[in-house]
Amino acid sequence: MNKGRRTLFLIVTFALIFLLPLLGSLARWKGLPPGYGDFPALKVEEDPGFSLIYFTLACVVAVVIALVLIFPRWFGFKRGGQRQASAASKTNPGFPVWFWWSLPVLAVCWFLMWARIDVLVSIEAYTFVPLWWSFILMLDGLVYRRNGGVSIISRKPHLMQLLAVVSCFSWFAFEYLNFFVMENWYYPNNKVFSNFGNIFWFSLSYTTVLPAIVEWYHLLRTFPSVRERYRNGPKLQTGTAFLVIFYIAGLVLAFGMGYYPYVLFWVLWVALVPMLSAAMALAGYWTPFTPVRNGDWSKVILIALATLLNGFFWEFWNFGSEWFHDSIPTNPNYWKYSVPYLDKLHIFSEMPLLGYYGYLFFGVNCWIMWLIAAYVFKFDPDIELEEEHN
Repeated sequence: MNKGRRTLFLIVTFALIFLLPLLGSLARWKGLPPGYGDFPALKVEEDPGFSLIYFTLACVVAVVIALVLIFPRWFGFKRGGQRQASAASKTNPGFPVWFWWSLPVLAVCWFLMWARIDVLVSIEAYTFVPLWWSFILMLDGLVYRRNGGVSIISRKPHLMQLLAVVSCFSWFAFEYLNFFVMENWYYPNNKVFSNFGNIFWFSLSYTTVLPAIVEWYHLLRTFPSVRERYRNGPKLQTGTAFLVIFYIAGLVLAFGMGYYPYVLFWVLWVALVPMLSAAMALAGYWTPFTPVRNGDWSKVILIALATLLNGFFWEFWNFGSEWFHDSIPTNPNYWKYSVPYLDKLHIFSEMPLLGYYGYLFFGVNCWIMWLIAAYVFKFDPDIELEEEHN
């Protein structure tokens, strides 16, 4: 397959992600689904209630995932050998200037987001973007400190810019797919801004997703015990037949998500993995699963764990936006969940406990979206700070 055909194959597959759920939804509703096109999304349909069977099955899957992550040696992972010392063990550069700049901005925005201090306008409405970008710079400063002066800002500032752009368009794709599962998340305050204001503000907000995840990924890699934990695992060899089956399964799930929006709501976080990763592999491109052929699961697992860690902060700051107010907060970025069958066991946030497992898959999805963008638009897809060969 030549380069032109490989690129076309990826573009067609990416287009199918948008088309297949729409076709499934058109078949289910005999037209567009309820609430389609409202931006930001509002809840328009009540979800089915709690299902003990569905909940039990989800718990079984969650327990298996947790066991793999906590006790990898039970599943064929071996203790890694001695590797070269990290940069953090060689030098101690201290925290960079942007780390110190980010702290007061983060503290002020955090306070204003939760406190709601209205002057001429609601300041709370404008806190999300500076809060999250200051948090990203703080994470980068931690990576810089632990990694011997090596971080995205210090070594690859252009990477941060590209991550922000791809992040913006990627999350719009997820917002689009959310319509077909009857708004698993929605925004009660979608009228805070005008229509154009919403598009502008949420575009800025969406730039923070990928940069935050990648910063957490690099921070995890500065801990040798975490970095080496999943490097020497089972080798997974996949032939062309397997990839084709995997790809077709993704196509079927994408259509099914639109036709069975409640039963298959979780496909929103899963279908992109078989579709896009299989398409990249069939076209001969590197994917997050490529190192698994040699038993190295660290990249795909660390990006998943990085997203889970960041997810706690997403949910934490979002939860506080409502907790300290008597009425619905005026923060336009505040979201609520409407998850069928599984909406039980809340610890401190809107997100049910089982919902946090979705962040593991979401992180892999984000990396795959990044790679697709890089392969189609011909920019460097490498997010690593140090050269590696896998």
